[in-house]
Amino acid sequence: MTDPQEKFRSIREFYDNEYYAHASTGARLPWHCRLIAARLGNMSSRTVLDVACGTGEWLDYFRHHGASVAGIDLSQKAIDECTRRFPDGQFVCGPAETLPFADQSFDLVTCMGSLEHFLDKPAALSEMKRVAKDDAQFLILVPNAGFLTRRLGLYAGTNQVKAREDVFDLDTWASLFDNAGLQVVARWRDLHPISWFWIAKGNPLSWPVRAAQALALATWPIGWQYQVYHHCKAAHG
Repeated sequence: MTDPQEKFRSIREFYDNEYYAHASTGARLPWHCRLIAARLGNMSSRTVLDVACGTGEWLDYFRHHGASVAGIDLSQKAIDECTRRFPDGQFVCGPAETLPFADQSFDLVTCMGSLEHFLDKPAALSEMKRVAKDDAQFLILVPNAGFLTRRLGLYAGTNQVKAREDVFDLDTWASLFDNAGLQVVARWRDLHPISWFWIAKGNPLSWPVRAAQALALATWPIGWQYQVYHHCKAAHG
């Protein structure tokens, strides 16, 4: 049986040496992400924790809207970049399964496209709930096993499969959230393919097909989406 600490080290090496090896920093949060963030309301004087924060694109948005920011990531390279960008923030290199923050510290806890890579998802979700205030919001972006293109056998996952990637259907994700004491109050589409950057990848002959898929994603049922944002709150009683 693989030692969890050894597995954490292996995943950290992937992110430090491959995933963030050539990552751009300081980029503005894309339009589709800003659209989602705006739905969370006024962030002025709020405290925000991004779990698996990467190099801080989401946190940069919230900080510019008046929030105090904190983050944790398994990659030291990512945390070093966040510390450089946000010298007044709180940043820790470590696993999401043991968050080094006090109980009821944050008004918003986010985890964007990362929960599927965690070794112990229930533990990480429990920790997110612990460090959140009673009336906090949660925003969690996860991949969907019901993604139509995946079901047709045309998509096998991201390059992070090399580290770890568990993809569940929306009902399974909802059960994980519910078991951790999080209630899903809304689900929102991830519209990142509606961009020239996504459409113009690969062979130019494939661009018309990718453009058609991007437009389809805007209208497909939520159960067919590639990734889905889950807007949650803590369940009480």
